[in-house]
Amino acid sequence: MTKFLRRRRRAARGISGRQVLAAQAVALGCLGAALFVKELPGIARELKIYRLTGGLRAARRYP
Repeated sequence: MTKFLRRRRRAARGISGRQVLAAQAVALGCLGAALFVKELPGIARELKIYRLTGGLRAARRYP
């Protein structure tokens, strides 16, 4: 058996780098989704104020 095959078998027992990256991506995605849900009422309020003040068309009223 070659060194490469022996190393390959040894590395297969633990957690691979790809699995670690996938777990980190899932954790980061969950954190981002939680932050978005937490901030959603504030974002909706800001959008409502933006619409009430005229949005982009208000430039001529508020120089």
